[in-house]
Amino acid sequence: MITVLRQQDPIRPVAARIASDAEALETARRLAAQFAATAAARDAERRLPFAELDELAQSGLLAIAVPAQYGGLDVSNAILAEVTAILAEADGSIGQIPQNHFYILEALRTDGSEEQKRYFFGRALVGDRFGNALSERGTKTVGHYNTRIVRDGPGYRISGTKYYSTGVLFADWVTVFALDEEDRLVMAFVPKGTEGVEIVDDWDGFGQRTTGSGTTILNNVYVHADSVVHHHKGFERPTTIGSVGQIVHAGIDLGIARAAFAETLEFVRAKSRPWMDSGVERATDDPLTISKVGQIAIRLQAAAALLERAGGKVDAAQIETTEATVVEATLAVAAAKVLTTEIAIEATNTLFELAGTSSVKAGLNLDRHWRNARTHTLHDPVRWKYHVVGNYHLNRVIPPKNGAL
Repeated sequence: MITVLRQQDPIRPVAARIASDAEALETARRLAAQFAATAAARDAERRLPFAELDELAQSGLLAIAVPAQYGGLDVSNAILAEVTAILAEADGSIGQIPQNHFYILEALRTDGSEEQKRYFFGRALVGDRFGNALSERGTKTVGHYNTRIVRDGPGYRISGTKYYSTGVLFADWVTVFALDEEDRLVMAFVPKGTEGVEIVDDWDGFGQRTTGSGTTILNNVYVHADSVVHHHKGFERPTTIGSVGQIVHAGIDLGIARAAFAETLEFVRAKSRPWMDSGVERATDDPLTISKVGQIAIRLQAAAALLERAGGKVDAAQIETTEATVVEATLAVAAAKVLTTEIAIEATNTLFELAGTSSVKAGLNLDRHWRNARTHTLHDPVRWKYHVVGNYHLNRVIPPKNGAL
């Protein structure tokens, strides 16, 4: 366990600027090839990817969602999801770590003041990373908070404890979600190293082992007033905050599924034996194996296609934000999230079903794909996605406005 107190990162060079969707994809693939080579060892040893996150930030990929009017690429949401999938296919943990960073950028775009947007988008463009201090334990639901922010002269003080703080260990800014004195949710940007911020590396989940999703303790932490964004406003009107956060989550699951499928093909081709009753010489000629591989391949394509379609719907809702466009985006992303969740679980199970007993050897660490899929898909229940979509189509009930939709 590592406790980080008042950690300051060394001065880094300014991040590269990515100029097109094609360059974003090319950069993601280049980094993914590097990250994949050591992903299994990192997972087995729980070696946190500090160097890899530095490379990711310096590549410019973490700034691709910055709006064009603030100097960014303003990448399409379909490309944002695909970049995430590419990284997650290489390493599920690295694919997940920036998810909250992108959510925070979208919340800033939606609810920040002009001064806040200019400053924090500018920080993202030079390579700064925003980590998440959102979730809490012991509350009535995941949508309730005990962390409080109160006035203190020209600024504020924050006190509370956050869990599952994905990305904070690797971040430059601890982005804290807290309730103000009127019980309204705000988002506060706190520089890492601020007095009273304690970051504890105590995440011990069996999957996504190197996301650094530990505990963040906030002990009377001072924050400047101009660093506090009224996040509650994003849920009092139609916005795409939840859709952007969710489409990145869906990209993570798609990437994990692709990784498992690639491992399945490699293992069956090189190592698996045919079943004794199959009447064939090679496992690759087993008709039941071939059929199952085809099934997974088709469902992967369906999930990817739906994710791309959902990205287009989110783009449209960002350009013209109305109740109707936001509902379309919400429903499309919910559908994509269902399919990517289900194919992640199915593909990681199928890996062992088709590869056979020899695939479970600890030294191969193939189980990391199932562990990653099972862990990440617990972020929000898919059964409620079905409910939201069904309730809209049957009863015309507008989906609730929250960060999980």
